[in-house]
Amino acid sequence: MAGNSFGTLFKLSTFGESHGVAIGGTIDGCPAGLKIDLDFIQRELNRRKPGQSHITTQRKEDDAVEFLSGIFEGVTTGTPIGFIIKNKDQKPKDYSHLKDTYRPSHADLTYEEKFGIRDYRGGGRSSARETACRIVAGAIAKLVLKQKNITVNAFVKQVGEIKLNKTFDQLDISKTENSIVRCPDESTSEKMIAYIEDIKKQGDTVGGVIQCVIQNTPIGLGEPVFDKLHAVLGHAMLSINAVKGFEIGSGFDSVNFKGSELNDVFYSDASTSSASDGNNKIKTKTNNSGGIQGGISNGMPIYFNVAFKPVATILQKQNSVNNKGEEISLEGKGRHDPCVLPRAVPIVESMAALVLVDFLLLARCNRL
Repeated sequence: MAGNSFGTLFKLSTFGESHGVAIGGTIDGCPAGLKIDLDFIQRELNRRKPGQSHITTQRKEDDAVEFLSGIFEGVTTGTPIGFIIKNKDQKPKDYSHLKDTYRPSHADLTYEEKFGIRDYRGGGRSSARETACRIVAGAIAKLVLKQKNITVNAFVKQVGEIKLNKTFDQLDISKTENSIVRCPDESTSEKMIAYIEDIKKQGDTVGGVIQCVIQNTPIGLGEPVFDKLHAVLGHAMLSINAVKGFEIGSGFDSVNFKGSELNDVFYSDASTSSASDGNNKIKTKTNNSGGIQGGISNGMPIYFNVAFKPVATILQKQNSVNNKGEEISLEGKGRHDPCVLPRAVPIVESMAALVLVDFLLLARCNRL
């Protein structure tokens, strides 16, 4: 199986299945001398782990990470960082009835056709449990970004038809973790939670939108042709389970404007110091570009939206077929998220952080 690695210089490779012994990964290219904050990494994992609230799956996993290599006396050595996260609450019997069945909107049929075999226990490799490995790597990437004062924050902007009709600069993003749905606006958060509770009672699921904001990014990250910064961010986001859409800046709304209305006009901000000390003197009056122009960061905040479809497993009867082509009726069992968005917020942040660190390292290669 190809496609288990992400990144160029700062590269993550993951392994493991949802109900196997463990999941894990290796991080290659992390600079030596980085002080590792183990408590911070665990806190990031706790934001993604199952069982954290009544609107998430009730699978119980500690998601405790164990580092095997690449760290000595709390500091990275520059060698590959190996880690594992042991699975403790596996219940493969919850999936035994799916051994010969293809679940609607799952990867069952495509995996079996491609490889001739599939792990039906929670989807095996296709399970979102793999994303815990991304959190570990993303947390280390965030520690690198912290040295550059670059922040990555995501929050739930929409659940179903319930939308947060405020821009990120109108919000106090620090309040995101105060909400179990991870929406920083209290009123909207309460509506989202009530809606998810109702969806859960129906045995159904719902999707939505996560917005991510990257601030204090220097000018010059990204490559101008195939590896545009927003193209790689799109790749990163679309690799996350259940993601069906990505838009940056004004996104699809751009088609509703003329160039004279949408262009981001430059101006010189005399209140800031020169670009040489990390502050960008030239800014734009608007930020419809989402902080990226020509595939390269322009120093303005980078912001983008990620659309998640409803979780495919629902606790209702559905028609499908088995591997003999026979029509059958099935109903989801076990522990599943009625809405994946609250747990996906740190995953979006982690993938964004991986992209930013990779481009920071690549930027060293572009100029003397």
